Amino acid sequence: MTEPVADPRPVTGVQIHPTAIVDPSAELDVGVTIGPWSMIGPGVRIGAGSIIGPSVLIERNTSLGRECEIFKGAVLGTDPQDLKFRGEDTELHVGDRTVIREYATLNRGTSAAGRTIVGDDCLLMAYTHVAHDCILGNHVILSNAVNMAGHVELEDWVIVGGVTPIHQFVRVGTHAFVGGGSRISQDVPPFCRAAGSPAKLYGLNSVGLERRGFSPETRMTLKRLYRTLFQSNLNVSQGVARAREEIEPIPEVIRFLEFVEASERGITQ
Repeated sequence: MTEPVADPRPVTGVQIHPTAIVDPSAELDVGVTIGPWSMIGPGVRIGAGSIIGPSVLIERNTSLGRECEIFKGAVLGTDPQDLKFRGEDTELHVGDRTVIREYATLNRGTSAAGRTIVGDDCLLMAYTHVAHDCILGNHVILSNAVNMAGHVELEDWVIVGGVTPIHQFVRVGTHAFVGGGSRISQDVPPFCRAAGSPAKLYGLNSVGLERRGFSPETRMTLKRLYRTLFQSNLNVSQGVARAREEIEPIPEVIRFLEFVEASERGITQ
């Protein structure tokens, strides 16, 4: 295999393998490496220190942050798989230090939102699919073969187990954990565990919350909230009303309740 060669602009330290194809309009920051047989299309911006592995396609209108790593065969910035798409000018944005593993596919947005967004410090494992207009927060982990339909929103610190499809317009709240092989068709509230096909709730994500430094008092308050909403004889609306009356309105409780009240697809229970 031929070794990478320095970009003609040696001051930048960019390395482009001689078999790679880079569109003249692409912007490569300091220390970017482009591997063999990769193709970088028009309107692409790649942040400092990012590594693009072999046989990667970044089609167009895609921005990658600093110190990202894209592995063999990943495909970024391709047209949405949406019959309503008519070639409008849309984008894909990936934040800093995000890792995208082999053969993952990430589409640009549609006119509905204009862009697909993946945050900082995410890990998207092999064969994951992020569809048009999805929004992934920071520190999100998608295990192998997670498949997201359009307009899905995953908040910060969400973890989704492998071979899990997520229905369009579903939201998964911050610090939630979704077990592998699940089918997610309704919103998963923050701080909770969900699994199954169709998915059901299995209590708080207690292990994750402890690992991330939530205090015992906060975890106990969230447990009271969970019991009020999902383990009482109240429906969700009644549970929210009672929780507002009886449970201390710490920030995590407020976020939980606001998430539930904003749900349009219904809450996984």
